[in-house]
Amino acid sequence: MKYPRLLSSGANNRVIALSETEVAKLFIDDTRSDIGSEAEKMKFANTVNGLVARFIRMDFNESLQAEMLVMERIYPIDYRAYEVEKRELWWEMFEHELRELHNAGFVHRDIKRPSNLAGLAFDNILLTTEGLRLIDVGISALHTQVGDNLFNKYIETELKEMAEFREYFLNR
Repeated sequence: MKYPRLLSSGANNRVIALSETEVAKLFIDDTRSDIGSEAEKMKFANTVNGLVARFIRMDFNESLQAEMLVMERIYPIDYRAYEVEKRELWWEMFEHELRELHNAGFVHRDIKRPSNLAGLAFDNILLTTEGLRLIDVGISALHTQVGDNLFNKYIETELKEMAEFREYFLNR
C-alpha cells in the first residue's frame, strides 16, 4: 500500500506527516504493538521532561483504515554541522534528561537499534534546534508495569547504549 506523506517506515509501523506540526504513527491490522500502551508511555515521559516527542492525541484515518498515534513533528538537523563543544552541551542535557526519566520510572529501551534492523544505529535520537530528542517509545517500559528486576536490567542496557551514543555523537 502506498501511504500519503510518508516520512519513515519501521519494523511494524509507518509514520506520515499530517501537517507542519504533527505526524502520525500508523497502526494497521496487527502491528504487534499496542497504540494505547505506547500513548500512555509517551504521555508519562512528557510529564517528566521534554526529551520524548510530545503526545498529541489518538485518532483514526478512515481512508487508510488505520489507528493513529499523533505526536509533534520534529525536524532533525545534522549534528556534524556543530562544533564538538556544542555537541558536548547537548549530550550533557540529553544524559541529564534521560536519567530524569529513569528516576521517574521510564526507560526508552531503543536508544540503539538491534543490529539486525535496518537503519542507522541511533535512528531514534534526533538533534533539533532545542537539543537532542527521542522518538518511538514502542518498546519502552514503565517501572510500574515491569517490576524491579526487568526495569533495572533495561536501565543497565540503556546506560551502555548511552555511552556508545556519546562516542558516536561527539567523535563522528
